[in-house]
Amino acid sequence: MTDTAAAVPARPGYRYYVLAVLILVYMLNFLDRQIIGILAAPLKAEFGLSDSQFGLLGGIAFASVYSTLAIPLAALADRTSRVWIMTGALAVWSGFTALCGVAGSFTQLFLFRMGVGVGEAGGVAPAYSLIADYFPPNQRARALAGFAFGIPLGTAAGTLVGGLLAATYGWRSAFIVVGLLGLLVAPLLRLTIKDPVRGGTDAARPALTAEHAAAPVVVASDRVGRMASLVLLGLGAGCLALAALNQFAGVAIGSALVLAFGGLLALVIGVSFWIARATASVVLPKPSFWLLALGAASSSVCGYGVAGWLPLFFMRSFGLSLAQTSVYYAGIALIGGMLGIWLGGAIADKLARRGKGAYPLTPAIAFLISAPCFILAMNAPWLIGLVLPGGGSNAQQLILAFLIFLIPTGLNLAWLGPITAAVQHIAPAPMRSTASAIFLLFNNLLGIAVGFYYFGWMSDLLAPRFGEESLRWAIYTGMGFYLMAAVLLIGASRTLKRDWVD
Repeated sequence: MTDTAAAVPARPGYRYYVLAVLILVYMLNFLDRQIIGILAAPLKAEFGLSDSQFGLLGGIAFASVYSTLAIPLAALADRTSRVWIMTGALAVWSGFTALCGVAGSFTQLFLFRMGVGVGEAGGVAPAYSLIADYFPPNQRARALAGFAFGIPLGTAAGTLVGGLLAATYGWRSAFIVVGLLGLLVAPLLRLTIKDPVRGGTDAARPALTAEHAAAPVVVASDRVGRMASLVLLGLGAGCLALAALNQFAGVAIGSALVLAFGGLLALVIGVSFWIARATASVVLPKPSFWLLALGAASSSVCGYGVAGWLPLFFMRSFGLSLAQTSVYYAGIALIGGMLGIWLGGAIADKLARRGKGAYPLTPAIAFLISAPCFILAMNAPWLIGLVLPGGGSNAQQLILAFLIFLIPTGLNLAWLGPITAAVQHIAPAPMRSTASAIFLLFNNLLGIAVGFYYFGWMSDLLAPRFGEESLRWAIYTGMGFYLMAAVLLIGASRTLKRDWVD
């Protein structure tokens, strides 16, 4: 038995121990990722940031490297030890989170947040692949939904711990403490988790041996992956050339900084696609992949964006302090998120016995319900005024808002188990880490980068008219992304059976 291809341990409970450790790591992943949301007010005050600038800090700084580096790291995980990749990733993102606590400028904090993204790029796709190899297909959506518990746990912990530490000791202590916590967990992951045989729990075919698990799958042609890579490399080179003309030849073609950043991003993605060209050639021609990826990304614009901005909304529109917001929002994220994730996975696994289209159809329905529920929750004072004279007390308004927020918070995360389970079956078992990383590229680059920045940019745009309430109206405008996500996932429910790989 080796670390790179250990047989699934037979002793009872070990696979659930593995799942528990992976949930802990994913919790730290989201704790370090989302802590910046609760620290919005002190960070904006410290560095004099607008909502748009804070959106760049929370979105593009992290997502640009997190999304692009995930593919080469996942390709490496498909050929080497997934546990080693995750351990190194955990150490890197935790270290950079701690460094955020010593940042002396917006630029330094931006770069340290990019460092967090570098580490977290190796923390998710290998975990999806590990879970798929520890749990059989009929339990996979629920296991992946269980893994996704790390999202509400991490969001709640980051909000609660980060907010209380910042309110008591300052925002720097919050970054340092949560970063050091991850460094303590890294040895636990490396020393107690084994890499299972790839495809060992898949039905109707023999498990892959260690030798075959490490070998790349041979595909008929990698032309699609090569073409995608070359297009991106050409686009990146073109943007860098325009940036150089702007900077050194005085040719006014857009912003040199934006062109240079976009060019480098395209080059990195192009190189990533070249590394993963075999897997890309398998998944990119499948309509289901695009519908799943873009559907998840559309929902993530709201999911990541609203989650990142709600703490500031509670302070501006509900009048809560930093400490009060940390407790209030942590409760919403924890209770609503865990219920939504588990129910989404369990319902999809049950309905999938009647047809594989249930995997995307379940979250599509959830998104159609989420948008109006978010709007109702944000207007709880108005709602309670319809029932109680004078609009009720402030405590009654907050309780009603809390209860309504639980519904869309849960439904917003219902896609994680079903969709990630479906993505595991878009490609053969030895390609699962890389296929997941390509999926996450679209989901995170669009969801995190666009979502976090969009609401900040829209808030600044609406501020002259709505003042302190501009963030509320910015969130209203983003609800249309849920409708887009539902339409795309309904489309995926019609194509998934044809693209499914057992």
